Amino acid sequence: MMLPLFFIFCLFSSSHAAVQDFCVGDLTAPQGPAGYSCKNPSKVTVNDFVFSGLGTPGNTSNLIKAAVTPAFAAQFPGVNGLGISFGRLDFAPGGVVPFHTHPGGSEILVVVQGTILAGFVSSANTVYFKSLKKGDIMVFPQGLLHFQVNAGGSGAIAFVSFSSSSPGLQILDYALFGNNLPTELVAATTFLDTAQIKKLKGVLGGTG
Repeated sequence: MMLPLFFIFCLFSSSHAAVQDFCVGDLTAPQGPAGYSCKNPSKVTVNDFVFSGLGTPGNTSNLIKAAVTPAFAAQFPGVNGLGISFGRLDFAPGGVVPFHTHPGGSEILVVVQGTILAGFVSSANTVYFKSLKKGDIMVFPQGLLHFQVNAGGSGAIAFVSFSSSSPGLQILDYALFGNNLPTELVAATTFLDTAQIKKLKGVLGGTG
């Protein structure tokens, strides 16, 4: 009697195998905490498993002089539920991806062109950063603040992989100054003077 019970316990406690081959995201349905619901298998095509957007440089004519081209579940429904996704980073000279986090997954970055200064801050406020050249890889643990800066005199390109099909993205500068949080409250929580906060709100589209 003990053997069957032990077998059943092991089966349910140690197996995380998928009960189906894939779950192509149904982008017409809302996205929930577990991702998108599955597209009807009869409507799945090979194009759901192919993404062609990473061969085109992103538009770096913006404030940060950088562009992020994501291949997350919302753009690439074939990765939905698989715990993986991809992306491309383009940097013009002086380009930067400011401090940001991916609450849903860890990130690995590989430099394919130029020089990128990249780093992250641990929960103990220890900073880890390094200048990366072509072929170098760096990992950014899930949820930690991190950044990338073009450290060369020409353009730079990197590709990034994530441990989630929807890793999420929150840029610290926009979280602080790109919203309608009252300036006085921002000043109280950041110790910045109100004039500087209003200036940053003006640049980043915030109000209040």
